[in-house]
Amino acid sequence: MGPGPDPRFFEPLPAMTVAALAECIGAEALRGGDRMVSAVAPLAIAGEGDVAFLGDRRFLDALSTTRAACVIVSASAAEAAPPDAAVIVTGETQAAWARASLLFHRTIALTRSVTPAEVVEDDTVVLEPGVVLGAGARIGRGTRVGANTVIGPGVHIGRDCVIGSNVTVGFALIGDRVRLLAGARIGEPGFGAAGSRTGPVDVPQLGRVILQDGVSVGANSCIDRGAYADTVIGENTKIDNLVMIGHNCVIGRNCLMAANTGISGSVTVGDNVIFGGKAGVGDHLTIGEGARVAAGAGVLQDIPAGETWSGYPAKPLRQFLREAIWLAKQASGKARKESRND
Repeated sequence: MGPGPDPRFFEPLPAMTVAALAECIGAEALRGGDRMVSAVAPLAIAGEGDVAFLGDRRFLDALSTTRAACVIVSASAAEAAPPDAAVIVTGETQAAWARASLLFHRTIALTRSVTPAEVVEDDTVVLEPGVVLGAGARIGRGTRVGANTVIGPGVHIGRDCVIGSNVTVGFALIGDRVRLLAGARIGEPGFGAAGSRTGPVDVPQLGRVILQDGVSVGANSCIDRGAYADTVIGENTKIDNLVMIGHNCVIGRNCLMAANTGISGSVTVGDNVIFGGKAGVGDHLTIGEGARVAAGAGVLQDIPAGETWSGYPAKPLRQFLREAIWLAKQASGKARKESRND
């Protein structure tokens, strides 16, 4: 299945005309007011019936080539919209798009707890006391789910998994032999807000979390679902306690993340990457295959494959050490000079 709201987790709402949509979100329909729209999508992948938006003029090329049925743009960008697209004009395009998404997509709520027979593969599945199971969930053979854990509607969990106590899993597809330790939070909405005249507006998160086979997630760690595409954790990646992974991240295979690592949204991490404790990574960055990020490092730019970076802002280890040694010598020399003057 491609990116976009998965019907296992998101309920589609009725279509409406562009004119009606514009009125609902506090904007103006410049043209194509009678066209019907029924979903939201980013410019690059929007299609028939979709509403997209331009939030930054750097993406004017994507606007001019989009196949969206309707685009939400500022007045200055309206002329760049495709001639066959309906146009809605507003001064707060992303906030308007966020409001539109609420009119077309609604999360499927945990309105009732289903009986185990509806969701488990066979009698080898163990459900400890207090487990809550949402409609449409599926749990594979040999999996154990700890006490007071909540498995949301539509969630699929593979075989031979170990899910700890007080875990919540929603909007997620989980492979075989996955371990989620106590208190892990999988599939909560990512952190996204758009500015508006009335203050920040939450941007609905319409993606999923994919945990591939053999992944381990430590106690009280959080992995947010994607904003529109998926957050993906590759096979056999091991995540320590108290780790935060933001929306839209794609983490490779066999990666290691020590405690208190924080990965901002839309980061791409190659295979076999290691993060030391309290490492932090800024958004929209790429960490190359086999790279090493030292404990406490603050990464603000891409790291090439195979390199080890340290410090804040993080830089290649040798450069960091040279600068640290130089600084120590300068400080030592200054201290000796001040001592002589005394």
